[in-house]
Amino acid sequence: MSFINKLKDFFSTHQETREKHYNPDLKSHYYKTTYKNALQSVNSLIEQTPGMTVTSISEERGEMSVTIDKPRKGFLIVTVISVRPYETAVDFTATTNTFLPTDFGFSKKIILQLYKKLDEKETLVGTGKSGR
Repeated sequence: MSFINKLKDFFSTHQETREKHYNPDLKSHYYKTTYKNALQSVNSLIEQTPGMTVTSISEERGEMSVTIDKPRKGFLIVTVISVRPYETAVDFTATTNTFLPTDFGFSKKIILQLYKKLDEKETLVGTGKSGR
């Protein structure tokens, strides 16, 4: 990861995961599970996390919106996509509500914590397109 990308990450209040992310930790994660099971796993994981509340779930679109109240206020969008019958991708988009130009890595930390918990719950197939 280049110095400019690290600087952008530091002076940001927003992080998201995607297929071809420059940071390998923020690449999409693929799990060996069905779409419905992945959505239920993420939902139960968020409900068990203190300070997070699921505000809406759209099963047709595979999206879930979450408000974060503790330790900082923020917003999280979870996207679950079925790639193959038993292969499902999970992506996160986190935004921190702050008056400062930076959240000091809080949005990235939230995503990494959720991926870690989800990796323990479901069977990880790989990350990003090259991980499959």
